[in-house]
Amino acid sequence: MTETTTHSDDSDCSTADSDGEVAREIAIVSFERKRETAEEIKTGLADEYDRIDILEYHGEVFEEHWGAYDCFVGLMASGIAMRKTAPLLDDKWADPAVVVVDEELTWAIPLTGGHHGANQVAHDLSTMGAVPAMTTASEAAGKQGVESRAKALDTHVVNGDSTVATNLAVLNDELGPVARLDGPKAVLVDDDVTVLKRNAEDGVVLGTGSVSGAGAEQFLTAWHDALDAADCATEDVEFVATATRKEGEEGLIEAARKLGVGVAYLDKETLLEFEGPTPSRSKELIGWPGIAEASAIAAGRDHELLVEKRRHDDAVTVAVGR
Repeated sequence: MTETTTHSDDSDCSTADSDGEVAREIAIVSFERKRETAEEIKTGLADEYDRIDILEYHGEVFEEHWGAYDCFVGLMASGIAMRKTAPLLDDKWADPAVVVVDEELTWAIPLTGGHHGANQVAHDLSTMGAVPAMTTASEAAGKQGVESRAKALDTHVVNGDSTVATNLAVLNDELGPVARLDGPKAVLVDDDVTVLKRNAEDGVVLGTGSVSGAGAEQFLTAWHDALDAADCATEDVEFVATATRKEGEEGLIEAARKLGVGVAYLDKETLLEFEGPTPSRSKELIGWPGIAEASAIAAGRDHELLVEKRRHDDAVTVAVGR
């Protein structure tokens, strides 16, 4: 069983999927008089997105470009954006997300598509000083919705309608960890079961452990060293996997954010099932297997260990799984 999280919050722009849950191409819609602020936003977010265009506002600008971008950032009053985009809305799984922001970059307000890019963009705007006013129930309650869990695992939701029930379960603290089912198998699910499917056809998982308080740069150095040993690049990483007892490690979360991937937290029972070959004192002391290898094996699509545990700075351990 697997608990999942994204980086330091519930959103990220680094992982594409087939259901539009992540925004990679955005358009800033702005009046000409606000062009300077639009350019500031474009520059501020340039490293986070594949494409950012600035579109000058006119009455049909949203309609003309609807479907060409994952998310529209309206540099305008929310009422204008609402009136112009409302007639265009059809399906939350297909519609682009819409966020509005004021000229002073005080507020970033997701209007539609909160779980499909708007919350992500609003959060990224917070790095420029804007307060993200997220109203989706799970985020408003400080919890991680199903779509966010999917992003963390580099997966997408197959049956979108199911998320109404599963996100309600998240809100009520009734949804357990993401359960992995290896095939080939035929599975019959109810309407309140959300099915996730991996985005990539291949890739690797970084299994990692650490001493408490390890820094982001220590994690990154260890991860890059292990990837070099596996003859892999950062683009090959699907996500980072570790133990549930490592939840809240700020250095780990920050390192994953910088690498542009999510973090999956695996429980003790899962790690014991996929214990690695390298002896670990933690098994003797606290009953947990070595986190790095067990996480890499358990989370990898083939349960295969590519690189055995490596240690960096006596602070971070890492293994590579597939």
